[in-house]
Amino acid sequence: MASPAPGLISVFSSSQELGASLAQLVAQQAACCLAGARARFTLGLSGGSLVSMLARELPTAAAPAGPASLARWTLGFCDERLVPFEHAESTYGLYRTHLLSRLPIPDSQVITVNPELPVEEAAEDYAKKLRQAFQGDSIPVFDLLILGVGPDGHTCSLFPDHPLLQEREKIVAPISDSPKPPPQRVTLTLPVLNAARTIIFVATGEGKAAVLKRILEDKEENPLPAALVQPRTGKLCWFLDEAAARLLTVPFEKHSTL
Repeated sequence: MASPAPGLISVFSSSQELGASLAQLVAQQAACCLAGARARFTLGLSGGSLVSMLARELPTAAAPAGPASLARWTLGFCDERLVPFEHAESTYGLYRTHLLSRLPIPDSQVITVNPELPVEEAAEDYAKKLRQAFQGDSIPVFDLLILGVGPDGHTCSLFPDHPLLQEREKIVAPISDSPKPPPQRVTLTLPVLNAARTIIFVATGEGKAAVLKRILEDKEENPLPAALVQPRTGKLCWFLDEAAARLLTVPFEKHSTL
């Protein structure tokens, strides 16, 4: 059986160029969605280095559309650490401080995990909020998900060999034994990831090179979590810098503004 297609791979000469292109793509996707029949744009964000990258580039890219456009954005999070919003590990807390202070999406359109609840209840509460926001979808269908990938091949809070990789019923799952601290988290599941209209994986730095080669080129009997992200009908893209892409032999598009 042939391996799944790795998706469109774009390689940038620096993380700065990658960030600028990513922000432009988000703004373009938003404009297309808002001009369509649904007249709204649903975006799912991941944490880590993506926070500073998007905070640096997205407000400028989204500004020409104006506040009326941003009022029709719905923002969710691909996973969340169960810590207070003021904590340095809170994905929403970091976005609130660094991005949302400069990107005026109404609070009512930002779907958050409640970190004050026990992890099981927090997952159920977040799933309920998503179902309310995505009424009519049996599984929430995001217009765009931006995902990261760890050196171990994890994405969201879906880790190698973890039972959550087999979850097919829940749209949101709790995790109490994350191998990466903090241990308690809430994550979207693979059925939601693979229902998205567009997914962009972002990876930068030499530390990601070996795992990207495994994900994008090797056909493994027990695929890494990021390799299990294969949208059913949507589009899959990879945005990498040169350091992260240095071991790849599959075809990719080279981008540079120089």
